[in-house]
Amino acid sequence: MHMTKRLQVLFDDAEYVALQEAAAASGLSVADWVRQAVSAARRRESSADIDRKLDVIRAAVRHTGPTGQIERVTGEVERGYRGSTEGSGY
Repeated sequence: MHMTKRLQVLFDDAEYVALQEAAAASGLSVADWVRQAVSAARRRESSADIDRKLDVIRAAVRHTGPTGQIERVTGEVERGYRGSTEGSGY
């Protein structure tokens, strides 16, 4: 069973009139309009997180780095740590 919770939000007269007008234009009560607005804001925030993650991935793939067989790349890295370019083809 899920319980509903009451939330009290205070608006000045002008803000409340604007809410009433927006709700009426949508054919909704003020409460329903506010619930839908909060739900939409949560969805936008959630999709913004996805957009940020995709931006990070897109930035990462623009970088270049060693590629190839893992054994070859690992060997090149290990030779680099030892300070040797012997056998690396450089």
